[in-house]
Amino acid sequence: MGAGGRDFHVFNTVFRDNPGYEVVAFTAAQIPGIEWRRYPPSLAGHRYPHGIPIYPEKLLPEIVREQAVDEVVLAYSDLTYEELGHLLSLALSTGASFRIVGPRDTMLASYKPVIAVTAVKTGAGKSTLSRALVREIKSRQLAPVVVRHPMAYGDLEARKLIVIVEPEDLSKYPLTVEEREEFEPYLDLETPVLAGIDYGPVLREAERLGDVIVWDGGNNDWPFIRPDLWVVVADALRPGMEYSTFPGEVNVRMAEIAVITKASEAGEDNVKKVRENLTRINPRLEIAVADLVVNVDKPDLVEGRRVVVVEDSPTVTHGGAPYGAGYVAARKLGAKIIDPRPYATGVIKEMYRRYPHIGPVVPSTGYTREQLRSLEETLNSVPADAIVVASPARIESMLSLNKPVARVSYEIKVLEGPTPRDMIDRLLERHPVPEA
Repeated sequence: MGAGGRDFHVFNTVFRDNPGYEVVAFTAAQIPGIEWRRYPPSLAGHRYPHGIPIYPEKLLPEIVREQAVDEVVLAYSDLTYEELGHLLSLALSTGASFRIVGPRDTMLASYKPVIAVTAVKTGAGKSTLSRALVREIKSRQLAPVVVRHPMAYGDLEARKLIVIVEPEDLSKYPLTVEEREEFEPYLDLETPVLAGIDYGPVLREAERLGDVIVWDGGNNDWPFIRPDLWVVVADALRPGMEYSTFPGEVNVRMAEIAVITKASEAGEDNVKKVRENLTRINPRLEIAVADLVVNVDKPDLVEGRRVVVVEDSPTVTHGGAPYGAGYVAARKLGAKIIDPRPYATGVIKEMYRRYPHIGPVVPSTGYTREQLRSLEETLNSVPADAIVVASPARIESMLSLNKPVARVSYEIKVLEGPTPRDMIDRLLERHPVPEA
């Protein structure tokens, strides 16, 4: 049971070459349009000459019955414990056993220093911290390389190993908006960013390209690469996620440092609640408190104007946040935020139905060309003066929009506790980089 990421990694590391098992299917959830495909033979290995089919998760009982399945393996993240419980009950009600493969069996080992940035829940601000760590590594005349969580959309063979070093590399792969959101900010830092479907080759290439590996995790998953220093990011605007999400709580229990983000916006009471939750779960945690500093490149398009806001899709869909940095920036500039929901079409309309917690913002959902058309049609239909884009991807270059665009960026600022400098100091004390 997966969502186009950890599921394939668990298969590759535990089941692909294991003669004790026959994997009959993957199921897909969370992301629209990733089912009804096949994990290709080139990735599945010699034991699966025809590949492995990928079905919608709702067909799980039928698959178990028809294939006489003995065991169902859960392999995806960003679940509340209520959601996890329903999936557990669904699997067990078929008569099959239920299993989650743990970190020891799925983490790859590297001979380079590795710092992992994970989260309690999607949208907490992992990548802002990862970028700060990259800048700190570069300041020491070392070469950082970022390894991202997989986003297994479209042609899986073409995504076996993705290496983005130059802007031109973005056109080498059939990338979605969601993938570009993760890759483009590192181009501005002149830092290679890697992802893929098979993390053996991904890790080997990362070791070749860099001195220090930064695992910039996706969702609230635990790392695919064994870290020398493990950091977890918690969102002060969403207290309680620390003990109510899977595998977010795993990250809290296994991490050494926690960073509580969005402190000023959330307020002292929320920061206190999150701190108490973190230390109750893991008393050994060192805790930092930080803000995400939001900037708008063209504030004159936003101040006092009617705007429609676009947010990073995973944050406001399965991440559970009603809005993100775009909404915060527009509100601070006194904009009138137009509710886009009455104007939504296609997959954007479906996202509002599937995730009713989403506020008056547009998720940047664009996994396929059809979905990009829905995003374009929705934004063009909203009666606004400008579009505020908080997606890290330059979606304006991918769409034909009828309104000017103001872009929102955000960076981390540590207010108290361990800083990115402190974290890299600790990492390199434990695992020095040999001199060339």
